[in-house]
Amino acid sequence: MLAALRAWWLSGLLLGLSLQLRARVEACSCAPAHPQQLLCSSAIVIRAKVSGEKVVPASDDPANPQKMIQYEIKQIKMFKGFDKVKDVQYVYTPLDSSLCGVKLEANKKKQYLLTGQIQENGKVFINMCNYIEPWDDLSLSQKKSLNHRYNIDCSCKIITCYSVPCSVSAPNECLWTDWLIERKLYGHQAQHYACVKRSDGSCGWYRAGLPPEKDFIDISEP
Repeated sequence: MLAALRAWWLSGLLLGLSLQLRARVEACSCAPAHPQQLLCSSAIVIRAKVSGEKVVPASDDPANPQKMIQYEIKQIKMFKGFDKVKDVQYVYTPLDSSLCGVKLEANKKKQYLLTGQIQENGKVFINMCNYIEPWDDLSLSQKKSLNHRYNIDCSCKIITCYSVPCSVSAPNECLWTDWLIERKLYGHQAQHYACVKRSDGSCGWYRAGLPPEKDFIDISEP
């Protein structure tokens, strides 16, 4: 009975977390993930302005009724994806938000951090499950980590702590406790820390900009 109640409680918690992630609509569901995890799983990471948008067919098949939004962008800087594309002029997303389509402001002013995947034809696709944020909403630590920490430490594993007890089970793991402590996903830890590999092969939370002796914090249990 207790096991059943715990399973029911955990399923409800995960549902709440999924709904919290940018108010996903019913058919679009994304698992909670630290920004570092989302960047590591992306094929491309860029800083860009959106200069225009238009609705285009999702494929060359005239029988396919699906539509997509083609965003015309001005790439400011590329952090990841150099080996696949050089300059991104367009990104694509489903027109329907229920299919995880992303709505961006095409005013040539607002800058975004865009992450996504690259198709075989070279097109860049983005959706709600990617890490997409207005550039000005990123912390200074996050911006610094884009150039260094996030890209080189994808071998470290981030474990999300939903409730106590929770702990890491391997040296290459970092415990993410924002939800447990602040009851929100992108809290202080997500905004200011990266999970970084140490010289001995273990991983720990690192805050950009601190003196060397204060680089790492150890969180094995909340």
